[in-house]
Parts: sequence; C-alpha cells; structure tokens
Amino acid sequence: MRISVMQKGIFCPTGCELIIRKKEALTQPPATASVITMQPPLPHSMLPYQPPPAQVVARTSTAPSLPTPAPAKTSESSHPPLKCPMAGTFYRSPGPGEPPFVMVGDKVQKGQVVCIIEAMKLMNEIEADQSGTITEILAEDGKPVSIDRPLLVIAP
Repeated sequence: MRISVMQKGIFCPTGCELIIRKKEALTQPPATASVITMQPPLPHSMLPYQPPPAQVVARTSTAPSLPTPAPAKTSESSHPPLKCPMAGTFYRSPGPGEPPFVMVGDKVQKGQVVCIIEAMKLMNEIEADQSGTITEILAEDGKPVSIDRPLLVIAP
C-alpha cells in the first residue's frame, strides 16, 4: 500500500511517499523509491525527565502581595446581615467624591442599591434583600471583601 504524505496533510517539499507493508510481504522496494534510513536516537533522549533539584528561595519583603480581605466586624444586631454575594472590593458610593448609597439610619426598600462590589473591573450593584432601616455598616469602604462576609444590617 502506498500513501502519499502530501495527501495526509503533512508537507514534504520533495513529494515523499510512505510505504507500509506487512511483515509477511516484505520484498525489495521498487527501484524508483528511495530508501531513507534513520539513525537511532541518542542514548540521553531515552532517559525519563528528572526535574532540577528543588531550591529554597527566601521570601523577601519587596515581593508584591495580594490584598487580603479585612476581618469581618461582628454585628451587635439580632437581625441577619446582608452578606456579600462575591469576592471583590466594597464601595459605599457610586464613585469617588460622591455621597454614599446609604448611611446608618437610612430607610431602604427591597431592591434598592445599597453598595457596589468591584470584581474583575466590573462594578456590581448590591441591592437590599428586604425593606427596613440600615442599623450597621460592617464592611469598610474601599477594602477587599470575600463571599458571605456580612456587609450591613437592615432591620425590618
């Protein structure tokens, strides 16, 4: 059986052919075909990969560190807090220099935007899960927050 290498998607600039024969049918190749012999691989290429020895690198204080979420303030209220739905940065206002969405003592309606969580350069508006009065703001403005961290308390 003869298979043209060009037909199988492999580029061969000299128009090579690949000849496949069963062991029982081995005969001399036709005079027009050129026989290519390959050299055996070098001995070191048959060795399994061994990673370089581990090196202990001392950690320096100049290495940048990722921001860690601030520890959650404990709520003094008996009401369940509004929890953060995603990890990101907590913002109380829609932009720098603008007034905050809510202050302690403000009355809010269910669905009203109470803060923003920035995650992956997207500003996600967080809405009140119930109507009521803001009694506590537990997250610090501009600081990282994690999933399920209490943000604020809304008393019905």
